[in-house]
Formats: sequence, structure tokens, C-alpha cells
Amino acid sequence: MSSIKEQKAHQTLDQSSMPNFNSSWVNYKGAWSTTIFVIVLLKTLYSIIPFISPEASWTLTNLTFNIGHYIMFHWVQGIPFENHQGAYDGLTLWEQIDGGVQFTATRKFFTAVPIALFLLSTHYTHYNLLLLAINFAPLMLVLVAKLPVMHRVRVFGINKIDHVVD
Repeated sequence: MSSIKEQKAHQTLDQSSMPNFNSSWVNYKGAWSTTIFVIVLLKTLYSIIPFISPEASWTLTNLTFNIGHYIMFHWVQGIPFENHQGAYDGLTLWEQIDGGVQFTATRKFFTAVPIALFLLSTHYTHYNLLLLAINFAPLMLVLVAKLPVMHRVRVFGINKIDHVVD
């Protein structure tokens, strides 16, 4: 059996041996504009549904985007490829972006987008207190998960993989 220190060293070597195709796409041309496109598409889809008010469509857009964003960036762990020998098991996409370096342009963009969407949805819901609370809750869920202090932290052990060395 190897020690935890040796396992961490092997994991670091495995992670640096080749590019991480799971997280490198966020730095490609068009990834940021695709994110904006998804928001516009969601807003359009909710707007064309009969009997849904503009306020409700903005709130549904905000909820859908933030829940999808949370699942994609902060819940799903590992990578779908078998070429890293488990080096990224237990790491979410957010933890994999830019090798875990905090405050890069990509991380700032993916932090700013939910904030901007919240501000837009709050404005277009005319600052209704109930809708403000409904829009604020998923924003906080997404933003707290992005904090540097939350890097590799699993609150109450939720979503923790047992065989992964922290």
C-alpha cells in the first residue's frame, strides 16, 4: 500500500501528463458565446409558451440555466474518457478548469454569467419580492459552489467519492 502523499503525487503526475479534454473546451473559441446562446434559447423557448408571462419566462430561464449550470459544473465528477487513469475522479468540471487555478478569465466569465442573468431576471420581474427570492436561491447555490474556499469541498459529504484521495 502506498501512502496518501504518494497517491497525491501520482495523481498530480497523471493530471499533468496530457491535456484534460473534459475541461479544456471552456477555453475554446465559441464556448462563451455558446453559453450566451443557450440563455437566449431558453428565454425564447419560455417566451413562446402560451400563458407564460414575461416575468415567469425570465424566472424559468434563470432557474433552468442555474440548475443546469450547477449540475454540469459542480455536481458531475470525473471525466468521460479513460485516458487519465482516474486522475480526475472526484473532481468536478469547475475544479478541473484551468488546472484548478482560481480567478482565470474563464472562471470569471462563468461566475459573471449567472450574476448577470440574475440581474436581468430581477429587473424584468419588476423587483417582485417573491420572484426575487426564487431567482436568488439558485444564484447562491451556483456562486457558493464557485468560491475558492469550496475547492474540493463536499458539504456534509454529499457527492463525495470514497476511493478518491483529497
